[in-house]
Amino acid sequence: MSDEQISVENESASSESVSGSSEQMQLVTFELAGEHFAVDIHAVREINRLLEITRVPKSPPEIAGVINLRGKIFPVVQLRMKFGFPEVEAGDQTRIVVLEFDGKETGFIVDRVHEVLRIDSSIVDPTPEVMGSVDADFIKGIAKLEGRLLIVLDLEKLFGVLDLSGMPISADAA
Repeated sequence: MSDEQISVENESASSESVSGSSEQMQLVTFELAGEHFAVDIHAVREINRLLEITRVPKSPPEIAGVINLRGKIFPVVQLRMKFGFPEVEAGDQTRIVVLEFDGKETGFIVDRVHEVLRIDSSIVDPTPEVMGSVDADFIKGIAKLEGRLLIVLDLEKLFGVLDLSGMPISADAA
């Protein structure tokens, strides 16, 4: 992805599913510490290169700070830290995925964005009882793709546990 900013069109997934088959899921996939993750495309507002982040005093450690994006100020979460992965220096492929859920916009720093993918929900298995790398509460399910597993994040639960109290959330910049 060589563009400075990638906008994501939030078009409803067309009804391509065959009669009697499961519902289609349209996902944005990304990488974090070598693992493949995905979020529902309808929650993704845009994807940007790493921007200047302003650290906010006394914010939780997983909150990298806030950014001002086209007049809106909102928090940015360091997903590596939230999920307990080791910290690394940001690279050329590091991106901020801006998500909106339940009226709140938040940026998530990821190592690399891969693709927009449409899958059949029948290939997504429930979260296994024992998950080692990521808190199972944040996972909606695991999709079995050719040659890899894709961890589908549950944004409702992830946004629910983020401690964004005292952080500007989609506030208009002066």
